[in-house]
Amino acid sequence: MSEELIPENPEQETEENEAEETVKQRKNGLYPGVSDELADNMKSGWADTELHDLQPIAQAEHTAARRAALSARFPGERLVIPAGNLKTRSNDTEYAFRASTEYAYLTGDQTQDGVLVLEPKGGGHEATLYLLPRSNRENGEFWLDGQGELWVGRRNSLSEAEQLLNIPAKDVRELPAALTEATGPVRNVRGHDASVEAALTDKVTAERDEELRVYLSEARLVKDAFEIAELQKACDATARGFEDVVKSLDKAEATSERFIEGTFFLRARIEGNDIGYASICAAGPHATTLHWVRNDGDVRAGELLLLDAGVETNDLYTADVTRTLPINGTFSPLQRTIYDAVYEAQEAGIAAVKPGATFRDFHDASQRVLAEKLIAWGLLGDLDVDKVLELGLQRRWTLHGTGHMLGMDVHDCAVARTEAYVDGVLEPGVCLTVEPGLYFQADDLTVPEEYRGIGVRIEDDILVTEDGNRNLSDTLPRQADEVEAWMARLKA
Repeated sequence: MSEELIPENPEQETEENEAEETVKQRKNGLYPGVSDELADNMKSGWADTELHDLQPIAQAEHTAARRAALSARFPGERLVIPAGNLKTRSNDTEYAFRASTEYAYLTGDQTQDGVLVLEPKGGGHEATLYLLPRSNRENGEFWLDGQGELWVGRRNSLSEAEQLLNIPAKDVRELPAALTEATGPVRNVRGHDASVEAALTDKVTAERDEELRVYLSEARLVKDAFEIAELQKACDATARGFEDVVKSLDKAEATSERFIEGTFFLRARIEGNDIGYASICAAGPHATTLHWVRNDGDVRAGELLLLDAGVETNDLYTADVTRTLPINGTFSPLQRTIYDAVYEAQEAGIAAVKPGATFRDFHDASQRVLAEKLIAWGLLGDLDVDKVLELGLQRRWTLHGTGHMLGMDVHDCAVARTEAYVDGVLEPGVCLTVEPGLYFQADDLTVPEEYRGIGVRIEDDILVTEDGNRNLSDTLPRQADEVEAWMARLKA
């Protein structure tokens, strides 16, 4: 990784135009400074690369509708929704930037430091995007600064951003002063941009800001046509990633779970923006750890692989799919027994997903099946299923809820009100996961020894439709015989 050529001559920086932002110096650079001759040379001789007659992005009409709904919910109030800033990973390297979900949902933009501001106007709001413009060529930012164009790539100009996003754009560096001087009621989505929060410190309250965040979370409960298409795209790419993994299981056996992780990640980067969350590539007893993301264990024939992974599209919608696969391609009798129980529970859960059902219905349906199986296997004494469910005793081996909302976040709509989410009623456009599991820990002395170290989860992404539901991830087989036949074809 190259070093930025940050000038180390403070006197030179003070000579620059006071209206221009000076370039940050870097300690221990190899060059002592920038000569006047080099600085002048770098200012000229560059072609005009401004892009013209750009077409709006595919979701521009949808983001406009989302902003209109937001405007109607908070009339007469200034609304501030930041994208967020880069976060340091170590020293002068940063984590890959991911715009805040609220900002991307309302704008379609994904650039760092952006801020959407809805200013009250008439009976509605006027939207403005505050963005970083192209890097400055007069003060040398474009080649001297670590975030300059020659270091990290070209940014859109403000004019280009306006054309692509269908939102007027201004220089974000002007925003803190404008917010400081603003009057009237203001709400801000907190936790993403410290400079915005500092400018609004005496104008907002935690309660009012939380109401804005909750609204934006609940607005995403029902997906529009663009979002549904993106989720389908994510599921289709994820299915191809799972196929890649099956084809390379022999290499994973020769190395570790990290080969599986890397194989799926390659598909996510080829077909999307990234993985939607840290991939769980849990082989053998690691499958009993719900969020096993270390992925440093052995992959052994005769054991199971629990692969929980999802591709995130370039527009930031993620799949969330789990399959539990026999590493050698064939379930053992006990593995199949446990797998079939989870499959039956998932079938019951999926069948319960439909308009008018409550969110809890699919969880209850799946848990009842699992409790019945655990009773039948003699693990819960002579209790009947209703008593087991009342006491929650099945949770020793089922552990987690049977699903969650899905969208731009893998656990989407997370701050929605309880009455709108887990106590809510399903309607067309809701997308959720159905993911029952059974997990028998390696040190669990309450189960027969042969059960210990076996973990099974099956997870699919389910869209509520007008007449029931649609499984967005149904290209991946779920039934045990179909899984074995699918793996055999891929390995042939």
